[in-house]
Amino acid sequence: MSPATSTAPASQTLSRGIRILEVLAEARGPLSIDEIAQRLDVHRSVAYRLLRTLEDHGLVERDPAGRVELGARMAALAAGVAHDLQAEALPELTAVAGDLGVTCFLAVLDHDECVTLSSVEPRHAVNPVAQRPGTRHPITRGAPGKAILSLLPEPSWPGDVSAALAAEVRDAAARGFATSHDEVIPSLRAVAVPLAVRGRGPAAVAVVFVASAHSDDEIAARLTESATAIRDALGG
Repeated sequence: MSPATSTAPASQTLSRGIRILEVLAEARGPLSIDEIAQRLDVHRSVAYRLLRTLEDHGLVERDPAGRVELGARMAALAAGVAHDLQAEALPELTAVAGDLGVTCFLAVLDHDECVTLSSVEPRHAVNPVAQRPGTRHPITRGAPGKAILSLLPEPSWPGDVSAALAAEVRDAAARGFATSHDEVIPSLRAVAVPLAVRGRGPAAVAVVFVASAHSDDEIAARLTESATAIRDALGG
């Protein structure tokens, strides 16, 4: 058996396992094994074997009904990603969530996607919007994506940036914040400010909500305070 032949199945298995974690991170709740198999376009038995391995490592867990969600071990692994950035951001995310009564989160650029690195929900809100770490969407959608794009030179933008989106991003760069409504999840609004820290990739501090008593300008001003505090704590 050649080296190429022996490594191909393992690579495919690893890729599928990673894709399961991405699917679960993107889901708004637990998924059945059949739903996971369908999203991966594999037979149920293949999905089941992959899930058993991930479950053995604590990366996924099943509820009493047998539905699957990310496990606690994932939180420990995620905490190690950009640890100092998350450590400095967490108090600010918590303060914003408390001050504005909305979910506040930190998003970073991952290739052409916007990924939630950490988030905090308001303590006393009724039915707060959940924004799970690991949630991702195209950088061309949503307020955090626009805020991150505003930090990038236009030649490095994805090729599918429309003229309308380009105008929105330029506007966001000029005023210091971006907004969105119904772009990632129906009925939800978001406001985001760019976060540029020397020596790191572009990021954004954002909030997501259904409705708020605060104007977009007020929210953006509060987010800018936190983004500045995070940047200063990490050396500018």
